[in-house]
Amino acid sequence: MDAQQQTLRDFTKYIWWKTPDDALQYERRLIAQVMNLGDWEDTRRLETTFGPEKLVDALKNAEAGWFTPRMWNFWHYRLGLAQSEDDIPTLPVRRFQ
Repeated sequence: MDAQQQTLRDFTKYIWWKTPDDALQYERRLIAQVMNLGDWEDTRRLETTFGPEKLVDALKNAEAGWFTPRMWNFWHYRLGLAQSEDDIPTLPVRRFQ
């Protein structure tokens, strides 16, 4: 098992409503969940193991409910996607029809 797969397996605890094997089927969601809920050590491990590209991908493809407003803003600044509040896209929301 490579470092990325081991890291993802260690982080399946962040998707507690699924079995670890099920959680591993949703890599982007798992990465976003650690970005949103992870402690400092886990988020640093995530950044080191996956690099900014995977984290940017999780932000750009996030679905409603994946990020709190605070963490949405934090990660846009942390990953260099925003220099000011005007640069931060609107947080995804659910739309009911």
